[in-house]
Amino acid sequence: MRLRSAAADLLPRRTDYLLRPAAVRADLLAGLTVGVVALPLALAFGISSGVGAAAGLVTAVVAGVVAAVFGGSHHQVSGPTGAMAVVLAPVVAAHGLGSLALVTLAAGLIVLLLGLARLGRIVTYIPWPVVEGFTLGIACIIFLQQVPAAVGERADPGHNTLVTALRSVRSAVEDADLVQLAWTLGAVLLVAAAMLVLPRWHSAIPASLVGVAAATLVAELAHAPLARIGALPDGLPAPALPEVDLGAVQDLAGAAVAIAALAAIESLLSIRVAATMEHAGEPDGTVYEPDRELVGQGLASLASGLFGGMPATGAIARTAVNIRSGARTRLASVTHALVILAVIYLATGPVSRIPLAALAGVLMVTAVRMVSVPSARAVLRVNRSSALTFVVTAVVTVAFDLVQAIQIGLLVAAFFTLRSIARAAGVRREALPGAACTGDEHIALYRLEGAVFFGAADRIMAQVTAESAENGVRVVILRLSRVHLVDATAAKALAELIETLERRGITVLVKGVQARHRSTLTTVGTLAVLRHEKHLFDTLAAAVEHARSHVRREAAVGAAAAVRTP
Repeated sequence: MRLRSAAADLLPRRTDYLLRPAAVRADLLAGLTVGVVALPLALAFGISSGVGAAAGLVTAVVAGVVAAVFGGSHHQVSGPTGAMAVVLAPVVAAHGLGSLALVTLAAGLIVLLLGLARLGRIVTYIPWPVVEGFTLGIACIIFLQQVPAAVGERADPGHNTLVTALRSVRSAVEDADLVQLAWTLGAVLLVAAAMLVLPRWHSAIPASLVGVAAATLVAELAHAPLARIGALPDGLPAPALPEVDLGAVQDLAGAAVAIAALAAIESLLSIRVAATMEHAGEPDGTVYEPDRELVGQGLASLASGLFGGMPATGAIARTAVNIRSGARTRLASVTHALVILAVIYLATGPVSRIPLAALAGVLMVTAVRMVSVPSARAVLRVNRSSALTFVVTAVVTVAFDLVQAIQIGLLVAAFFTLRSIARAAGVRREALPGAACTGDEHIALYRLEGAVFFGAADRIMAQVTAESAENGVRVVILRLSRVHLVDATAAKALAELIETLERRGITVLVKGVQARHRSTLTTVGTLAVLRHEKHLFDTLAAAVEHARSHVRREAAVGAAAAVRTP
């Protein structure tokens, strides 16, 4: 009972749906619209990932339903996506199509465990420049992946997408089959024109579907020499568990982790963006539930793997269409999957005749639309560190690996953030409060402020040491009341500073140690190196008075010694 209560917020509930007639009609209409939009994308992403159009359709249906029921957003639409196709393609090329089910199940299990471990807020730690750079890189890869189909060449799997695209263009130019090249480019341009022009006439027109249908019709009537999708199953396959081989599991472990990381990040980013969109209010008053979303996406990939599909993620483009079409609850996302299921059982014949070049056109336009020019411009203009993080993440995404891109992007962003915090931290010498007294020139009051951590500790301590040695200082007061953070490195450096000054005959007084920092300073031994426990003060006035009395005593001792000297 206690376990069920703890997991109650991760389970489906009645408030996920509004069964009022108006809400049901809105959901059904939105689901129909999204299904029409998602159909060509499911086909295209399945093909571009190397697993085939059928796997794309199965993923859209099975994962679409499971994620809608168990996920953490009332508007999220899940299925195959471009980013997942990019990650999956080299895995399939390296390990064969037989690896699909195993890697999909493994990735789904990892995502499910992340949700159960309540790690849904992890996406909030990804900086905006990294997200924008990653999105730009993904868009470039998706576009480059379609270049071979757009020029009528066979893609060379297992190689960098940029290299493959350039080789395809060179091969098309050198071989120069002008008739086939004209047909493939014509199909791409026809679909692209439909997707760009038709929405200007009416936003409700399913432009990608109309473009693909028009290209298919022209190709059929003219008997064009275009490569087609080919035969598709006329129903969902029976669920089956893959054969588990320990060696295969070890070989695919890295790929499964990468796919799981991408599925989690992309899905969480999608619901985060969707929550900011107009009309995205949830029926039960919540915006979205990230932990439940991971549970839903994990279960969706597990179900997809059992039916021969590919790993699924939340799709921001389809989710946006869902919201803008007036969706109220999860019923819209379920309806979108049922629309695609109806196509599988009723229209696989016509769908199998779709030219691959037409789907390439769909993905090329989709890739271009993924990039938000205003957002990219804003990132590049905000400051140099954000611009460099954005560019590095995008370049690494295209040139190397998606997961590496996020890792390197985070490292670059963390470096600049730490540098900025370190620069904000500082030390400043201040005048002693109150009326000036004789001997004040021998007292140095330093105020440390900001985050005193490993990135700033050496600079701050070196400044205090150098200034104290130059000006005949006999007492140094370290004012710590405005320090926001003290890490172990800074505490150790502070202890070394005190020891250095004390060895030079300079008395060190410490004022304003906050309660939250006392444990660190005590554990490292910073406070223990003070000459006397009474050299730790709560008020500045007391510290200054002690420093002045110390200087007066030293002056008196010096004067007495001078008198005694013959």
